[in-house]
Amino acid sequence: MSADAARRLVNAEGADPLILAGVGDANLRELQSLFRVRVVLRDDHVNLAGAPESVAEAARVAGHMVHLARLGRSFRAADVTRFATGLDGGEPMPGGGDEDPLRLALPGGRRVSPRSEGQRAYLQAMEDSDVVVGIGPAGTGKTYLAVARAVGELFRKRVRRIVLARPAVEAGESLGFLPGDLQEKVDPYLRPLYDALEDMIPPVRVRREIGDRTIEIVPLAYMRGRTLSDAFVILDEAQNATAAQMKMFLTRIGVNSRVVITGDKTQIDLPRSEPSGLLQIEAILRNVHGIEFVYLDASDVTRHRLVKDIIRAYEAADGLPEANGDERS
Repeated sequence: MSADAARRLVNAEGADPLILAGVGDANLRELQSLFRVRVVLRDDHVNLAGAPESVAEAARVAGHMVHLARLGRSFRAADVTRFATGLDGGEPMPGGGDEDPLRLALPGGRRVSPRSEGQRAYLQAMEDSDVVVGIGPAGTGKTYLAVARAVGELFRKRVRRIVLARPAVEAGESLGFLPGDLQEKVDPYLRPLYDALEDMIPPVRVRREIGDRTIEIVPLAYMRGRTLSDAFVILDEAQNATAAQMKMFLTRIGVNSRVVITGDKTQIDLPRSEPSGLLQIEAILRNVHGIEFVYLDASDVTRHRLVKDIIRAYEAADGLPEANGDERS
């Protein structure tokens, strides 16, 4: 271990060691992998060692894990990753206490708080505007926060249903070669939306809500001809919606509906000859009253700490010939 490595002990007295460590120490191994620190549970303490910044971040997550283990609330390695995002379970940012109107209450007593100024602006826009367009790179919480807001609105009975849509652009003509019926073919493209929902609502309840169509998860193409009233509607991965699809989607909005559109302009998978609907609405709808654009950047990333560095490295390389062979890939 290098001379400048930091060490920290997190008091785990009173915590159930089986819950804290997980099956086969899976929770501790996940913590170690996420922050690249050494993690050892010994003598009622979680021992952390590694780079000072990484140890500090790991200690925050370890403290939350200990808290849950003391309450006897089980969690898995996947939950440790979620704790590390800061969207749940961490200390709220300044001004983000329990009375913060932007702190979202979810079923089962869970809370989701903004973790950056950009995320606060994004949630505030959802409060103030009927249509919100969230644009930013991966890991900034665009989809997660939108789904959390939708779930909160549904369970406070402010809307009657949630509709989550995504383009299935990557499938293209190869869709017919995938096994299964049409729903089975498109499900892989909708899986991130299922994952976000199941992180907030028990899976059994998700299936029940989907079964009675209180929650719909659909390919964007399925939206044609519908009118969506009294609903919270999310269009995810909107950079892959064509201009025609985007117009179709926006004209589905009915009475008492709220809409959130999320996208990443650096991840357009459409053919070069097909303009992105996200880029188009950014140009033509910016001054329409009731539509708000919110821009997130690397400072709003709440995934693994390396994601920020990766995004910034790509931004720094933008414009270099060898790093810019296809800026829409």
